[in-house]
Amino acid sequence: YLKISELALAFAIIHSKPPGKSSKEYTEYLAKAVSEQDFGWKWKVEVLEAEVLRLRQELLLNRISPRFCLENRKQDTSAETLLGRESINPTSYSSQLEDSGCDISNNSTFDSLGQASDFHQSEHNVNTSKHWFERAPPLNLCHTSKEQSLTAPMQFLQHLLEIRKLSEGGILQADFSELENDSFTVCNSVSQLLDGLTVFYNSPKFPAPSFLTEAVCVLINLITDTKLSNHVLKKCFKKMEEFKKNLIQIILRNRSVNRFQALHSVSQMLGLLGRNIILRNSLISLLLLEVRQFAEQLLQAHQVQSLYDITQYENIFPLCMILEQLLQNETQESNISSSDYEGEEKIKFLKNLDQIILHLSDEFPLFSLYLWRVSVLLNSGQMQ
Repeated sequence: YLKISELALAFAIIHSKPPGKSSKEYTEYLAKAVSEQDFGWKWKVEVLEAEVLRLRQELLLNRISPRFCLENRKQDTSAETLLGRESINPTSYSSQLEDSGCDISNNSTFDSLGQASDFHQSEHNVNTSKHWFERAPPLNLCHTSKEQSLTAPMQFLQHLLEIRKLSEGGILQADFSELENDSFTVCNSVSQLLDGLTVFYNSPKFPAPSFLTEAVCVLINLITDTKLSNHVLKKCFKKMEEFKKNLIQIILRNRSVNRFQALHSVSQMLGLLGRNIILRNSLISLLLLEVRQFAEQLLQAHQVQSLYDITQYENIFPLCMILEQLLQNETQESNISSSDYEGEEKIKFLKNLDQIILHLSDEFPLFSLYLWRVSVLLNSGQMQ
């Protein structure tokens, strides 16, 4: 039936083609016209889906805290960020992007990852008063289409964080059990935020746009909030895992000449995600996998005296730095030592690692040193 239909369509195109045009040209013209119509319908569907999500977000916020939504509608407020500028220092974040990016030293990377402590300090300094209502950004701000991928879900999640702070301070009553009843809205909003961040990290601008910094702040505050993170991670854990994998691949595959600015900002994002203990363990597994696979490929290339990818060799060092920092944080911030991090990737990483280091140490001393330092952290419990 399909073949007969295709044949009938071909005859119809041949018989109906205008004079002066070949069948091929007329077929291409029809295909273009149909695709344009499909694109128009897809755009309309996307607009309607976005509007439905916005309405569901407002409805969910109203169910959680009707008083908050009522007060928020009364205010004619600006788009000032609620938690963003209090959580990350924009000056330090953007200043690292203004440089040519040719220096990505060990200390600077650790310092940038160490900024995660500022999130916890800022949360205690937030003034949980009625001024929160006056600073609440509306949900229907107008942005460009590229910004909209971040700002729309970002503002919804900002409102959740506002309600959380106000309810914690006793200013507002809120029922967060409603998050369980409408997991679609929360998951969709988080997914859109993660997809928007992935788009920007794939083609970053320097210095980083303010709304990108705000989106990072919202995401980090969301997953570090003890009450909201349980709802978010339970429903969106797979999406968070996909996001971390995408960030790792962005680092490994970046081949631009002046790429170290982008690598540094992505590394910082991974380090901040690692502040959450659940995300940290899975992130350590992902990093161990990538570093181990690269070490095995480098050893194989060294043994047969073949060429290796110098760009990927340079890009592996940010992953090594993040891995080392996460293992150190796990030891310092928890009563559980890093040796208690048990998993298949740890066993695979440590297997034959001494032989790999021995063969690579002469020609690749810096990489071998990182392998050794990571192995020491993984085995720290056994050495005590």
